[in-house]
Amino acid sequence: MAQRVLVTMTVPECGLEVLRSAGLDVDACAHSTPMPRAELLERVRPCDGIVCTLADRIDAELLDAAPTLKGVANFAVGTDNIDVAEATARGIPVTNTPGVLTEATAELAWTLILATARRLIEGDRLVRSGAFTGWAPTMLRGLELSGATLGIAGAGRIGTAVGLRAKAFGMRVVYFDHHPSGPLDADGARRVELDELLRESDVVSIHLPLTAETQHLIGARELALMKPAAILINTGRGAIIDEAALVEALRERRIAAAGLDVYEHEPALTPGLSELDNVVLLPHLGSATTATRDRMATMAAGSLVTILAGHRPETLVNPEVFDEAGSGA
Repeated sequence: MAQRVLVTMTVPECGLEVLRSAGLDVDACAHSTPMPRAELLERVRPCDGIVCTLADRIDAELLDAAPTLKGVANFAVGTDNIDVAEATARGIPVTNTPGVLTEATAELAWTLILATARRLIEGDRLVRSGAFTGWAPTMLRGLELSGATLGIAGAGRIGTAVGLRAKAFGMRVVYFDHHPSGPLDADGARRVELDELLRESDVVSIHLPLTAETQHLIGARELALMKPAAILINTGRGAIIDEAALVEALRERRIAAAGLDVYEHEPALTPGLSELDNVVLLPHLGSATTATRDRMATMAAGSLVTILAGHRPETLVNPEVFDEAGSGA
């Protein structure tokens, strides 16, 4: 009997083809919205593998519901939706999709930087509403990036890619990370503590993973350190920012603007956020290019095929589940 795999949300067809060509029995969800929890627990029950998304909570309850589960492939880089320790304790490999979405997400971060700095959404609304009456010297003045300072919070693949693009705009770069970034250092960036980054930067761009240490890393105290004309960008994880504190800072114009692609209670918005005119809100589009999403689909599917064939996948998050010989522990 073929091994059964659940794909929890609609993914590019190329990913499904990888699974089917490996002879797997694929139960593919036909919806682009998260699967209801009760349905997820029922459909995963007979499965040997699962391709999940950030919207799916992979925890002890789900693992209990799927006693034959042998592998979890996350259609994302981050794994904060997965209890990796619990999966590891049960000998279940977990994989993610690193590397392939770096460039797309870095481009999206710069899209938000430019949109907020030059107040593009406000300008679009002005024109569409019929309120634009012609050029005026003081209309919608924004931040000039040339000569400004970009602060990168989290200098992993994506944060580094964002920082390296700053030279094209004539910006200085400072960054906060527990480890030095060779590429950023070579490009003239300066590594600083978070408080110094917040004080110095005209644009702060967040690229940290969500952990117990980084949850609400940016709260009222940190926002108060930022310049009144500064911009905050988040394409990392929503809960890194205390959004209630951000709403107050934006409402009171204690910082100039924010550009968000991720949210603390995603997909729900913190009350008051959508009412503000100095924030750009995107629906988690960081990796949303055709090429990147195709690569993510084939990578996630390929990792799961490798696991179910009894081999060690390249994008293993919990390598301790495999012994030195490379077979399942």
